[in-house]
Amino acid sequence: MRRFGICEEKGSGIDKVVNTVEVYQLPAPDFRVGETRTTAILFAHQDFAHMSQADRVRACYQHCCLRYVSNQRMTNQTLRERFRLDKSKNTVVSQVIRATKKEELIKPEKSDSTSTRYARYLPFWA
Repeated sequence: MRRFGICEEKGSGIDKVVNTVEVYQLPAPDFRVGETRTTAILFAHQDFAHMSQADRVRACYQHCCLRYVSNQRMTNQTLRERFRLDKSKNTVVSQVIRATKKEELIKPEKSDSTSTRYARYLPFWA
């Protein structure tokens, strides 16, 4: 890939894929790491209502990572915008965040406030 000029070797490929997936409102890609290769599985468009819980959790985690590497933080609002849901769907998005926290993929950013309404989240590794 490098010899053909396709690979840019900056280490930003996955970030670009996740960003493009969000722009085009696609389900989050599934990255599978094996002993000799990493496989990226991309999916066709799917409405939020038709996404599985695993798809929603993966999208939440990847959105949180993308926000973090962009020096921003994920919130309920940014995740709602990622899924293109209106403000009345706060509860649904909060459930996705709760499920992602339960799987220990994201964590709340340390804050003086205990309000979940304005909570900001970080990837588990940050």
